[in-house]
Amino acid sequence: MKVHLLFFASLRERTGQKAMEHEIAPGTTAGELLAELRRDLPAMGAAGRISVAVNEEYCEPERVLCDGDEIALIPPVSGGR
Repeated sequence: MKVHLLFFASLRERTGQKAMEHEIAPGTTAGELLAELRRDLPAMGAAGRISVAVNEEYCEPERVLCDGDEIALIPPVSGGR
């Protein structure tokens, strides 16, 4: 199965990627994907807590991913007042 990854803010800078296709096994959860990406992309290791959105909706780590899902990886953001 393939999913489409989107990297936001500092993750985009750290990885040098805006987006990429990624192959996953059937039954992979959002949490498992995030752990796999942290192993495969060392630049993500120091990013801290990363929020995951699947098809434009934030999700829990237990969410099972489907072929063709769009996965947004969003690092902590701060700013404003």
